[in-house]
Amino acid sequence: MRILLVEDHPQLAESVAQVLKGAGWTVDVLHDGIAADLALASEDYALAVLDVGLPRMDGFEVLARLRGRGKTLPVLMLTARGEVKDRVHGLNLGADDYLAKPFELTELEARVKALLRRSVLGGEQQQRCGVLVYDLGTRRFSLEDEVLSLTSREQSVLEALIARPGRVMSKEQLASQVFGLDEEASPDAIEIYIHRLRKKLEGSPVRIVTFRGLGYLLESQDA
Repeated sequence: MRILLVEDHPQLAESVAQVLKGAGWTVDVLHDGIAADLALASEDYALAVLDVGLPRMDGFEVLARLRGRGKTLPVLMLTARGEVKDRVHGLNLGADDYLAKPFELTELEARVKALLRRSVLGGEQQQRCGVLVYDLGTRRFSLEDEVLSLTSREQSVLEALIARPGRVMSKEQLASQVFGLDEEASPDAIEIYIHRLRKKLEGSPVRIVTFRGLGYLLESQDA
């Protein structure tokens, strides 16, 4: 899953990004509102962590423009403003959660997990494709009750596939979930990760099907 973090304080941004990346998410870090607005309009994110006090365009305006485009991805707002009216204003604009500074990084990680669980898994802790189970709390995949050993890239590809049951995903769409803005997105590299995942799913009823010219679909032959 790919997360956008928008925070103009470099040290705080780095600390938050390290925690989120350590949990296995792909994280893009931006430092001003206009850059955030452009990224949210053109990139595919599972969640945004958005500071209110941003240069060039504040977080409230970024959020309002996001919701004005009909985007429903969850947004966790960060703010040094503790006033109730500011929290109410953000929630009325469409924020899903609010965290006042200073905060514990462990609390931010827990709130991100909760928001993703509600948005991606419909409130459920686990998502299944036959005997393949993804647990959002631990961010682990298990196959027939055995934990799958995955690299971070393989994990991102499999997360994207299991989160969209019955949907074919192109190499470009998968690459957008695996690579951040500061990396060269390589659709061809997706073929390598798909090959590795197929080897790890081998012998089970779960498989990744190729639709030539379209992309890949995760399915269970037992379904």
